[in-house]
Amino acid sequence: MTNSQEKQELHDHIVAAAKGDELSWRFLVDAYSHRVFALIRSKCGNEELAEEITQSTFCTIAQKLASYTETGKFEAWLFRIAMNRMRDEMRRRKRHAVPMENEMIGVLSKGVTDVRDDEEAAAAIARLRAAVGQLSSSDQDIIHMRHSAGMSYKQIADVLGEPLGTVLARQHRALGKLRSLMDC
Repeated sequence: MTNSQEKQELHDHIVAAAKGDELSWRFLVDAYSHRVFALIRSKCGNEELAEEITQSTFCTIAQKLASYTETGKFEAWLFRIAMNRMRDEMRRRKRHAVPMENEMIGVLSKGVTDVRDDEEAAAAIARLRAAVGQLSSSDQDIIHMRHSAGMSYKQIADVLGEPLGTVLARQHRALGKLRSLMDC
């Protein structure tokens, strides 16, 4: 299938889903839910929360799809909603106390392995996550959108409302900062 055929197929599914077609809605969810989930999980570090926010994102899409006008920017619109949902949830959680034992159980249960290679890989991943956590929020957003959600630079530019060249420069600087943090 050519790129223009794929765009037309997506457009047709968006229009049909907006009119209530269940198969077209399923197509959209199947096509984007994994990428939305990966983006949110990489940002929040919690699979259950990422699943909840992903579901919330698609609930919002379902509610607003009828008023959405397809102009070739569906992915940008969808990922912008996902990022906004994630930011809203993070703000909400900062205002509420989280029991420490729940957080510790989640961390401890995920890190238990007997294989040395798994421990080394887990340590490297932990170092990478810690380094990403030291980046500014805007640098983290670009890293996560590009490498977790698999978004193109054009899609990232659309989501952020910035010129493509600015996104490319920010990605380059963010990766440079990340490399220097990992080398320490």
